[in-house]
Amino acid sequence: MSGLAPLAGGASQASGLNALDRLMALLGRLPGLGPRSACRLAYCILDSEPAYAHNLAAELSRLHSAIKRCSVCGGYTEADPCPICADAERDRRSICVVARPQDIRVIEEAREYRGTFHVLGGLIAPLDGVNPGDLAISRLLDRVRAGGVQEVILALNPSVEGDTTALYLQKLLKSTGAAVSRLASGLPVGGDIEYTDRLTLSRSFRARVAV
Repeated sequence: MSGLAPLAGGASQASGLNALDRLMALLGRLPGLGPRSACRLAYCILDSEPAYAHNLAAELSRLHSAIKRCSVCGGYTEADPCPICADAERDRRSICVVARPQDIRVIEEAREYRGTFHVLGGLIAPLDGVNPGDLAISRLLDRVRAGGVQEVILALNPSVEGDTTALYLQKLLKSTGAAVSRLASGLPVGGDIEYTDRLTLSRSFRARVAV
């Protein structure tokens, strides 16, 4: 749930750092990028044409103003509602629940699912300070109770947090009358949907089981 906080005092005020050092420091705070990877990316940008750096900086500077949350599913979009929620050909009898907006893109690339989505905004993790009230669970219940939804698919990571969240949602959704299923075989315990290959994800959808 926590984002990337600005460097203390601002990147430009970091004592003893030049522009390249500051760039490496910022890149190194991105998920999956250690000091070596950040250094390599920084030098790659520096070795590129200046126009590339300018275009990259421009896109980054307008990212938060251009991209917003879909008012229906909670995914990232430029238009509200997002293209998926606005698509009349999507199967609205099914809602696929994911933890993060990027999970939608991965599932879409598998081309196995044609229903709608709902982004929780994370997983229940009391030790990290993430409780049910911090997630978009009430909005999910509102969508299901509005009628027309026959199945809710829980596409959550097979982890302790994912299992806890799935069990919690299962209990809440029981009274709605909608069938509840979860992605089955293929997803490794402790793995992330974001990094799952298309074939594995496709098989998981086909082999989902009722809970």
